[in-house]
Amino acid sequence: MSTTEVTGEVTTSAEPRPPVRGTGPGVRRVLSTAGPLAALLGLCAVFAALAPGFATASNAAAIVEQAAIPVVLAMGATLVVLVGGVDLSIEGVMAASGLTFVLLAANSVNGNDLGLLAVLIALGVGLVFGVVNGVLHVVARVPSFLVTLGTWFVGLGVATVLFGTTTPQLTDPSLGAWAGGHWFGLPVVVVFALAAVAVTVLLCKGTRLGMHTYAIGGDEATSRLAGVPVGRTKIILFAVAGLLSGLGGVLATIRLGVGDVSVGSGSLFLTLSAVVVGGTLLSGGRGGPLHSLVGVLLLVVLGNGLLLSGASPYLQQGAQGLIIVVAVIATGWPARSRLRVVK
Repeated sequence: MSTTEVTGEVTTSAEPRPPVRGTGPGVRRVLSTAGPLAALLGLCAVFAALAPGFATASNAAAIVEQAAIPVVLAMGATLVVLVGGVDLSIEGVMAASGLTFVLLAANSVNGNDLGLLAVLIALGVGLVFGVVNGVLHVVARVPSFLVTLGTWFVGLGVATVLFGTTTPQLTDPSLGAWAGGHWFGLPVVVVFALAAVAVTVLLCKGTRLGMHTYAIGGDEATSRLAGVPVGRTKIILFAVAGLLSGLGGVLATIRLGVGDVSVGSGSLFLTLSAVVVGGTLLSGGRGGPLHSLVGVLLLVVLGNGLLLSGASPYLQQGAQGLIIVVAVIATGWPARSRLRVVK
């Protein structure tokens, strides 16, 4: 087994693969790494020429801030996809964590005022959801998309019960200030997004856990024979994904200023689309957090540019769907010989 440091792609000698005509390893590596970034830059150039107001500093700041929470979510989703799994529980975890947070911080429906402890407990809720996802997937051997589909609705159910009959409003002035505040000259939510990217990149490229992640995604059976703790690695990755979904729920709730069961609505599609568009294979073993960062920016820029161009919402949805389909084909085509059904 050998691990390529640049792309994290793992190849094995146990199962010889048929050669793919037309594209060598170097070309495939360049296409998977630079293709999404080139598409992002090209999209920016097109909208700068066609959409009035796109190429401005204020719009660039708006794009970055709009992409912040999807970036946080995409980091967790990327870790799960890298081992060939998928986490569909994002919206449910966001709802449960967001309602937990707002009801434990100073709010309009009860006397709680735990401050930062409310944030930590809400993150703990996301962590628990992630651990449950991982344990059920590994121990009970239930496909990840089925497990996380179930916990998605469990999370929504928990959030609905917590919501009660009155909309809880966040009244904590210090936490509420995060919505429009700045740290180090950057919006608070962007600081959290950058921290999530840095931690995920370090985890993938600088730790044994990251090496095991790419190895499992490349060939799980061979990794198991080589002594890689497959089950433990997957549980940890699902736990981190749950933690980051919880963080996304807290940040989205602070931005709204109220607790809302639908706080994560639409996040699942955008997050998983960004992971795929960025170049991470759904079968695992190739891609990474920086790919997903580019994928999020590409989709956010696309939506922003179409909006400023005056395109109808139906055209925007159609364009986004078309780009996602093309990206899935483009990223998976060079490795079609090893693609398999998502576990």
